[in-house]
Amino acid sequence: MNEDLSDLRAEFDKFVKQECAIGEDGQIEQNRDGGDQVDDEPVPQFVDALTERLLAPAISGVYLSRIDIKRVATAIDESIPIKERTKMVRALFRHTTKKEYLSGAFTEITKHINGRILIYTELGDAFPASKSIFDENITKAKKMAKMFETIINDFEEIEPTSDPLMV
Repeated sequence: MNEDLSDLRAEFDKFVKQECAIGEDGQIEQNRDGGDQVDDEPVPQFVDALTERLLAPAISGVYLSRIDIKRVATAIDESIPIKERTKMVRALFRHTTKKEYLSGAFTEITKHINGRILIYTELGDAFPASKSIFDENITKAKKMAKMFETIINDFEEIEPTSDPLMV
């Protein structure tokens, strides 16, 4: 029995050394979101302001989770890793050059927001004493969706050129 456990322990240690990030002190390094140089790449101007408003429930009226952002990306055929929400939104819009892409992303985000609005409406009807709170969040969420339209209308498409300095 002891041999079986020691064999199992040796096999586990071998797996950890091969498959896990081990620091010089022999401890497993913690890198919660797998941050890399891609996270530091520049993003279009609107992304930081959008992220600040979209991810703050006090401003947008809704909470978008990491899974929500991942589902938005999947719906527009984009692949982004699950990280901190801010980094995910930045990754989603990092290479935005076309209004069509922007419109598709905002359409998917709006679907998630509309789902929350339906929930708030049901909760407001079920709990009339709290209806004013839910109505306030619904108003914020609808305002957020209108902001998407403004961003799309103001967005200038970037055409790729052979000279990257020619803009």
